[in-house]
Amino acid sequence: MSLAICSLKWEAERSGPQKISYDSDGYHLVRFPYTAGDESYDPWKMHDPGHGGDKKSAFPDPRSGLIWPSHDGWGVLSALVFWEAAAQPSEYRARFVRDPLGSSTGYDSTATTDGATTRGGQYRTYMWQMFVHRGTPLGLKVSARGAGDKKLATPLILAEFKLAIHTDVITP
Repeated sequence: MSLAICSLKWEAERSGPQKISYDSDGYHLVRFPYTAGDESYDPWKMHDPGHGGDKKSAFPDPRSGLIWPSHDGWGVLSALVFWEAAAQPSEYRARFVRDPLGSSTGYDSTATTDGATTRGGQYRTYMWQMFVHRGTPLGLKVSARGAGDKKLATPLILAEFKLAIHTDVITP
């Protein structure tokens, strides 16, 4: 079975803090640098700064949060998010979104997950599977919420976003 893979990683320690800003949907689109190394792997150029605009994207602009599938196929999306412990939200949310910036087919969120704060560190993993298509970018969006559903600017310390596309899906 053939796979096309894109694996992105961002760390506050290496790339500096990521300013949390909430879009109109109440979520922050996680941004990723356009560099290779560590867990980052992108031979299909699905996280290329030239995708989706007239000029090249630059981290940390919103387009740096997108993966542009290189093939149509069955996509396995996964993510890892570590939150800074000091902020004290009561709930953490995440979702995968097709076209999070509304530049192609329109915003379409899926696999929204929420969870309460734990006593230890706030470390979350997420996974979802769905059909993906060339020309429709994907993004990972997160939110930290306090009392009264107030969105908090809780810093991230680590994030990873991965897409594996099964390119040879068979039909009966």
